[in-house]
Amino acid sequence: MLSLVVIARNEADRIAACLASVPWATERIVVDSGSTDDTVDVARRAGARVVVRDWPGHTAQKNRALALATQPWILSLDADERLSAPAQAELRAALGRPRGAVGFSFPRCSSWLGHPIRHGRWYPDRKLRVVRRGQGRWMGPDPHDRLRADGRVRRLRGDILHEPYRDLDEHLATIARYSRVSAEALNDSGVRASRLDVALRPSLHFVDSYLLRRGFMDGIPGLAVATLGATHVLCKWARLRELQR
Repeated sequence: MLSLVVIARNEADRIAACLASVPWATERIVVDSGSTDDTVDVARRAGARVVVRDWPGHTAQKNRALALATQPWILSLDADERLSAPAQAELRAALGRPRGAVGFSFPRCSSWLGHPIRHGRWYPDRKLRVVRRGQGRWMGPDPHDRLRADGRVRRLRGDILHEPYRDLDEHLATIARYSRVSAEALNDSGVRASRLDVALRPSLHFVDSYLLRRGFMDGIPGLAVATLGATHVLCKWARLRELQR
């Protein structure tokens, strides 16, 4: 009754845990975009059907994965995510009695270098990840894709567990890559960047994350997340201004 779909590239160290987090899924599908490690072999050993495709971007690739699913319900996870045990149990019960819903959302708890972050802008970070087949589609500019359902969405309480960065170097590399992609998308849509954007937006992000949303409750990891989030904002708006000069 449930298809688990995942897009991946070079995720051999994480894909098995992701696929194993929903052991009762009827089918598992991995859309791989040219991994050079053992992602494909690991996924197949974990029972997934692997389809290799080019990389058209996050949104398009996730819609490709949705289109491959054959079951009445589809769960979309990233390779660095997995369902917690409470989320598994709650989802299984909800699929048995959807009560008119065509989608289900979960809070997502991300960890920073092994430390779960429960405050700031990282939590609850609610995500719609389950849709009835044919009644959902990924939308939005890369890399900020979002799943949209054609109907009522029920909010579940169990967490998606998320390990976005293996180490600090990967976090910094992601900031560089995503800030460039985001700036290009903003530029293409006609958004302009002023000096005030570059000067004020990073500080406002930090204040919101660390103070208003109580990121300080997560200790040093909370401070790091707020600071690196502000760095991402700075890089994005500085890159956009550079593109427009």
